[in-house]
Amino acid sequence: MTTTIIKTTTRILAPLILVFGAYIILHGHLTPGGGFQGGAVFASGLALLIVACEDRVVKRRFEKVPLSPLESIGALGFLGMALLGLMGYTFFKNVIANSGFIFGGRTPIGINPGFLNTGGTLAYMNIFVGMKVLAGLTSIVLIFFLLLGGKKDEW
Repeated sequence: MTTTIIKTTTRILAPLILVFGAYIILHGHLTPGGGFQGGAVFASGLALLIVACEDRVVKRRFEKVPLSPLESIGALGFLGMALLGLMGYTFFKNVIANSGFIFGGRTPIGINPGFLNTGGTLAYMNIFVGMKVLAGLTSIVLIFFLLLGGKKDEW
């Protein structure tokens, strides 16, 4: 049984945690962090929602979430970005950088002052790794939840 304090705190913190996780994923090529760290933060926000919600709400909302396809898309997308570099004869070559495509903006000379559109394939790889990590970690939490039958008092 969750208390009013936990529900209220979750209502306030969960959106902030999810946005911060997305921020870490998208800015991984510019700042410390990246796909794995951002995916873990995002998954912790989803885990907070799972723990704070009632059993029937979790089963209704999270049981049909397509986590397995999301994890597969993350893995295949990451591999696709790696193989895309083979067009330039090098595995993992950053072929999108300076191309004008999304995340392929002109890279400044010297230190990047924070232009998000300059990461090339790195930004895509962070997004795909973030998808895989958040789906995997959320699946683990959901499996524990469903195996215990939603009996949070026994945790």
